[in-house]
Amino acid sequence: MMCKKFLGTCAIAGALAISAIASQQPASPPPQTPSQPSDVTTTIGSERGAAIRYAVPDFIPLSTDRETVDAARTIGRVLWDDLNYEHEFAMIPRDVYASVPPSRSVDDINFDAWRELNADGVVIGTVQKTDTGVRVQVRLFDIKQRRSVSAVGNEYSGSIANPRIFAHTISDDIFKTQRALVGVARTKLVFASDRDEERLAGTVEKRSAKELYVSDYDGENQRRVTTGFYLNNFPEWSPDGHTIAYTTWRTGPMQIAVQNPYGTTPLQMITKNGEGQNFLPAWSPDGTRIAFESTRDGNGEIYVANADGSHAVRLTRTPWNEGAPTWSPNGQQIAYTSDRTGNAQTQIWIMDKDGLDPHQLTHESSADRPTWSPPPFNEIAYSASNGPGHDIRIIDLNTREVRSLTNGEGDNESAAFAPNGRHIAFTSSRAGKNQIFTINRMGQDLKQLTKTGLNERPNWSPK
Repeated sequence: MMCKKFLGTCAIAGALAISAIASQQPASPPPQTPSQPSDVTTTIGSERGAAIRYAVPDFIPLSTDRETVDAARTIGRVLWDDLNYEHEFAMIPRDVYASVPPSRSVDDINFDAWRELNADGVVIGTVQKTDTGVRVQVRLFDIKQRRSVSAVGNEYSGSIANPRIFAHTISDDIFKTQRALVGVARTKLVFASDRDEERLAGTVEKRSAKELYVSDYDGENQRRVTTGFYLNNFPEWSPDGHTIAYTTWRTGPMQIAVQNPYGTTPLQMITKNGEGQNFLPAWSPDGTRIAFESTRDGNGEIYVANADGSHAVRLTRTPWNEGAPTWSPNGQQIAYTSDRTGNAQTQIWIMDKDGLDPHQLTHESSADRPTWSPPPFNEIAYSASNGPGHDIRIIDLNTREVRSLTNGEGDNESAAFAPNGRHIAFTSSRAGKNQIFTINRMGQDLKQLTKTGLNERPNWSPK
């Protein structure tokens, strides 16, 4: 049974809609999740008991125009990278495919030639222009069984404007059906950047504004989402992936704003001048509340308010500075930083969602910016002082075991988990000045995502 998927204007609009925000043009709605296959999944295995080996040749353009040819090439190559990212499969390098006769259609595959390359699974796809956009057909073939895997035999329709979204969607479908894994190929990163070198409004000295940018999970399609020549920083995605809360100096002292990055709702200030400085927002897992740090009653304390800023409630009441909140996945606890142990050095603490039962978690020389992992892991990542700078560390909340993901190369801060918990985005100065990097949760597969300007404080979308 073929499952037809529509990635129409709504689904392909991600990058285009983000770009429209910066130019103050109307934007399309955020991407929609395609329907899922209804047939039974067939899982490809390896006859050698080793890692399952996948091949992804270029997709086949069914017409010779440049746009279709380029889209076919892009989808195949991006899909290879997406599948390689999780290391669930042993991806066969693309430069050895020359010995395999090219397929001419989505059902045309030379099983014997791919078997000679020790392939277990091969993805074959075609790209065809239609009156309304483009149609992409895909088959995942089990080479040992000499058949297609029906649950991944899909058709995707939509705009050709961003062919990468087809690859990302196919990748996530393959991970779901073949490995029962939630992939991150369609997720986004948001971060702050001064790359435009625009002068900060309202200042005498020449200082650069910081604006928020959104990119694909791999750093591609970087698009600006805020304007106004102000400092904007510390962004965090809402649980539904439709809204970003962040700290802004737009109205003077630090306040918290909420904005839809796809341009469907206007910016909303949820704190205002006269209520002290308010910053470092953190969404509750159900999206109804925001925890944040505020100086409205003197020193920094943790508050929780409704998502629109109403009914703010103070959770901490100490003479020390406490801030940088992050929620547990079940919404029952909040981790945060506190310098109550003295010497102006912060540690990570945990309290109940109503502020009760605070207890110290870390015992570093200094620890900052905690971020709670999503299930199935039960961990908190944070930045710990290593003397001249900071390293990203993770503490297992079940065993209290601490491991370092970085080891003294540059200053490393502001960790953010991927929605499947298997990767972390963070800020590092190892390239000379702050840039965004990703690494897996065991401290491997380091990748630099940004290079232009200064880029910092990443946050990973939930979907």
